[in-house]
Amino acid sequence: AGAMSEGRPLRLLALHGYRQSERRFRQRTGALRKALRGRAELVALSAPHAVPEAGGEDDDDPPRGWWFSGPGTFEAGEAAAAPAGLEESLSAVAAALAERGPFDGLLGFSQGAALAAMVCALRARGDRRFQPVAFAILVAGFASRAPAHGHFYREPIALPSLHVVGDADAVIAAPLSRELAQRFVEPVLTHPGGHFVPAAAPQKKVYLDFLERFQPAQGQ
Repeated sequence: AGAMSEGRPLRLLALHGYRQSERRFRQRTGALRKALRGRAELVALSAPHAVPEAGGEDDDDPPRGWWFSGPGTFEAGEAAAAPAGLEESLSAVAAALAERGPFDGLLGFSQGAALAAMVCALRARGDRRFQPVAFAILVAGFASRAPAHGHFYREPIALPSLHVVGDADAVIAAPLSRELAQRFVEPVLTHPGGHFVPAAAPQKKVYLDFLERFQPAQGQ
């Protein structure tokens, strides 16, 4: 781990799940941040779209989403005829990479992982907005079913990725995450848990081994 201990920590732009926010995602990734301390830093980004909610939600920190499959709603399994909001989210990611960098890669969870996969596809095709993205960790990801998004998955996404799949995930079923992983050319880490970002010892080792490949050497 020579270069790992000598180089600066990697910086990952972290993309939260649907109905989360930057603050909520920070709260839910405490164990992972601790596991990666000194090796990688997570910088969370809030999605540009507020999710219309019924009931007394936190007005200071409304739940947010990266795109909608229906008017103000989102369902991962839905083949949405008119998905809305994705372009604004791609622009928000591009702006964060440019303005809050340097960044080395992405960490995405759930809908954020689906968005990160789309960013990877664009980056692999040479979209200069996403130049800094060298790799992605995708937790509970899925491929969008919307026909308008089909172009992201036409060819294998040739960017290093680690896919984290919860065998007991009741929100994004494991086969959906495996299906997304098959669009890439990289490994899959499974854990026995549900819809969360796992950071126990076995997963921690896999994260660190994966991240070590991208650690800048000393002096860079």
